Order: sequence, then structure tokens, then C-alpha cells
Amino acid sequence: MTKWPKALFVLPWAAVACAVPMASRPEPAPDGPPNVEQNQRINVTKLYDDTCAKCHGNAAQGGGGGTRSLITEAAFEQANDKPFFDAIKNGVPDMGMEAFGGTLSDEAIWSLVVHIRELQARGLREKNGSPKAANGVYSSKYHRYRIETVVDTDQGLVTPWAVDWLPDGRMLVTNRGGTLNLVVNGKVGPAIKGVPAVAEIGQGGLMEVSVHPNYAKNGWVYLAYTEPGTANPRAGFTKIVRGKLRAAGEETTWSDQQTIFEVSQDNYSGSGIHFGSRIVFDGKGHVFFSIGERGSGERAQDLTRPNGKIYRLNEDGTIPADNPFASAADKEKGHLGAIWSYGHRNPQGLVFDLNGDLWDTEHAPRGGDEVNRIEKGANYGWPIVSFGINYNDSPYSTPWPKAGQNFRMPAYRWLPSIGACGLDLAKGPAFAKWKGDLLAGGLSGANVERVRMKNGQMVEHEELVHGMGRVRDVATAPDGTVYVVLNDPHKIVRLVPAD
Repeated sequence: MTKWPKALFVLPWAAVACAVPMASRPEPAPDGPPNVEQNQRINVTKLYDDTCAKCHGNAAQGGGGGTRSLITEAAFEQANDKPFFDAIKNGVPDMGMEAFGGTLSDEAIWSLVVHIRELQARGLREKNGSPKAANGVYSSKYHRYRIETVVDTDQGLVTPWAVDWLPDGRMLVTNRGGTLNLVVNGKVGPAIKGVPAVAEIGQGGLMEVSVHPNYAKNGWVYLAYTEPGTANPRAGFTKIVRGKLRAAGEETTWSDQQTIFEVSQDNYSGSGIHFGSRIVFDGKGHVFFSIGERGSGERAQDLTRPNGKIYRLNEDGTIPADNPFASAADKEKGHLGAIWSYGHRNPQGLVFDLNGDLWDTEHAPRGGDEVNRIEKGANYGWPIVSFGINYNDSPYSTPWPKAGQNFRMPAYRWLPSIGACGLDLAKGPAFAKWKGDLLAGGLSGANVERVRMKNGQMVEHEELVHGMGRVRDVATAPDGTVYVVLNDPHKIVRLVPAD
């Protein structure tokens, strides 16, 4: 096991068990640690308060039994996930901390780590605050920038979802309710006519818009939206289409629509969660897109079901022969040949980096949103493993695969969750020192983070925006400025160089 400096990790955990009466600890199952049903009866906050707070403090501030505060940047680092877990499970005998592996399941132990991460994040936010501007200028590690409004709240956007640009500089904006608009100089034009009807079911509606990289020659624009069911319009599923924009005077019309991807009606659901969806191109004639598991987590592992997958198709919607599940044997098994990777929960960020590697960001449950490098045929583990816990404050799972489980682990995880949504790559001249970094947005986190990857792992991250609204999309414009699509308030801002 990796050893960690005591000053960083062991001392804050000292003497937990010695100060906790045995009667306050959860009772073990008759034949071992609690089972799944018992995990569901555990309230994680109460478990921490009863088991850990007497030494570590109800806010992880330390104090009791000589423990140090956990509210430090060093203790908050992702590298401490497993050492924290191991310390709770196996104890730290030299420091007087007993092992809890005999009375708590691994899932319950991990849930304590998640709770501690939440306490740390709260304490660090109170301590450090949010990115602040001095005379309108924000300072990051490599660049100084301003945040300016591009489309204000009085321009008619309602739950804007995604943006992209036409070669002439006009910006396309989707609104979840079903309208697609052109924006020129901050002014939102009339809704484009002929856009397909959508079902705005919870999180679903008109979502992604992606302009083909060779638009100047082929004129294609791709959309992802929730198509209403034929028998039940309040049921739906994510559909991918492409079409062209025809201008006549002041009016623009969506035309020449072609279906790129759709599923059979028996997959349509009234569930209002986890639709995905983002669309990107690899420059080699393929289009990739993401679809969430619609709240049916078990289907993310089922190659015969469309839920919880990232897909790869030829740009016209046909299936490439070299897709991982497109063989004749796969077809006989009912596997969907369009699947590129599986085991995803709700991927709402998708981008290719400068090396041609594909990355996604996706929602976990409470805690543990992920940044994944997407590989051909790989399984990302949902719902079998997760860095999160249940929203009802009960344990869910553990994040590490067990023997025989060939799951890809994330390059980075957010604990607590940021509600990962929107992802792009820093490129272009505006912020040259961020070149190649991931720019990731968060809905519940109301933030934008810059994440630098090296050899498939996170090596640096910093928060650029916080507290301006729920971040629905992050998109780098052709000039390299960074556009941020906000919900509540419904507006679009951008980061521009201050120097």
C-alpha cells in the first residue's frame, strides 16, 4: 500500500475510535459486515456524527483527541481517497485509531469518505472563497481575464443548453424547450423554423447543437434532442439528426433533415433524467455522441440497450465496420453496433484533445463526477462502481473495481459533485498558456474548472468561474475566448484576456 506522510494524513485521523462509545457504532450483520439492505438504512451524516465527529469535529475541523483539521488543500487532494478509506477500514494502531472494517461494510466506509470530502469542500470554500475580480480582472495561474456578458437575460433565452458557431461568426444557441436561435452581436434572432418537435421531459429537450467542421462545404448542422414517443408524447429518448439552414430574408429554416441515430419505441421512457448528450467529430469521417442511462443504471452494462453509452458512427449515420461491437457475432447477440464505450451514467461533456484522445465528463450520484478518457470498447463501471453515494444520504458502492472487473477508472473525479455539464478544449490565441487544457462546467457547482491532463491523468486544476449561475455549456470560440452558457440566470458570458 502507498505510504503517506503522517503530517498529511495519519495525524488528522488520530484517536477516532478511542473517544467513541461502542454503543454508538452501527451493529454488524450476524455473519459479517452489513449487507445492501442494511447499507440503505444507514444515514451517512448520522454515521459520521456518531462515529467520527467526537474526534474530528462535526465540520472536520479537528480538535478532539488531538486530531488536526482536515480542512486543508493537501488533505483534500484526490490522492488521499484510498488512504482515507484504508485508515477507516484498517485503523491506525500507532495513533490509537481502531479498525471499522469489522463493523462497517466497504460501502459504508466509502460513504464516510464522501461525507468528509463534502465537509472539506464546504470548509475550503468558506476559507478561500470564489475567484474574485480586482477592478474587473480575474487572475489565474497563467492568465488574467475579464468576464463579459454576451447575451443578457432580457434577450429571450430560456434554459439555453448549447452553443456553436457558423464560419461567418454567427452563433447558434439551443434552448431546452425546443427553440434554436441565431445570435449576432449579442442579439438573439427569431426562432429557426422547422426544427424537430421535442419532448421537454425533466432534463430532456433540445440539447446539443454541433456545426460540422467542414460546414463551409457541406452545410451540415447536427442536433441532439429528446424525441417524443409516438404512443405517449410524454415519453422520449435522445435522437441525433442533421440538417441544413436555409435563409430567406429575415427568416431561417431548418431543412433537409436526416436521421443519424434513433432507437426503437420500446426504449422510450417517461423518466426525466440522464439524456446526455454531446456531439463531436474526429476529423476522420466519424461522429461521436453520448446518451445517459435514463435512470435505468443496469442498462448501462447491457450492450443490447442504448442507455448509458458513447457512440461512434460514420457522419451519415451508418455503422463503421471497425466499431468494437459491430461484428457478425455481436449482431447475433443483439449488441448495438454503434456503441463505442459503455457503463456511463450521464455524460454531458465530450471533446477531443490535441492528441486525438476523446474525453468525457459525466454525472455520478451524490459525489464523484468523473473525467474519463474514452477508449474503444471500454467499460466505465456504472452502476457497479461509483465514487458517489445515494442522494438520500445512504451508502451506494465503492469506486474501485474488484478482481475480474475490467473497468476503466476516471482520470479525475470531483468530490463533492459539481453536476458536470459542458466540456471543451482551450485552443486558439486568446489564452495560449491554457492550450490543450480541458475546460469543464458544473451545474450544481455553478463553476468552470481548467483541468490539465498528462499521460492520461490529471496534473493540475483550478477554478476559473464560480457562483454566476448553473453552467450548462462551456465552448471555446474560434478566437479562443471561452463562452459559458448559464441557467438561472439564463444568459451567456465569456472569458476574454485582460492583458
